[in-house]
Amino acid sequence: MVNKRVLILCTGNSCRSIIAEALINAKLDGFSSDSSGVKASGKVNPNAQELLRQKGIWKDSYCSKTIDKVIDNDYDLVVTVCSNANDTCPVFPKATKVIHVGFEDPDGKGFDAFEQTYKEIEEILLPKVVEVLK
Repeated sequence: MVNKRVLILCTGNSCRSIIAEALINAKLDGFSSDSSGVKASGKVNPNAQELLRQKGIWKDSYCSKTIDKVIDNDYDLVVTVCSNANDTCPVFPKATKVIHVGFEDPDGKGFDAFEQTYKEIEEILLPKVVEVLK
């Protein structure tokens, strides 16, 4: 299958976008994902990292990065997962589909909020990515 490239865009690139990146890379055959933030925090939330470790899909290459690190990459789809990223999503140099699928930010909440976000991303975002790029 042809590899489809997906960019997950958030504000801080510390929770939702990292979880979505890891889920796409682990669960969707024929897809690869990166993530970045419009105002990247520079760190992965420890709860997000621990959750991905527990699920067996954490990679040490996952990190919080700014949009300039990925803006020149070719993507088949850009997904914004928070309203701020949706409102400030940059224009990509190449014609790229952009969709918004928002999730509540678990940052600052308990571990169960991260588990809920993981579940929502897996159940809502992954099928949407496949549908848009089929």
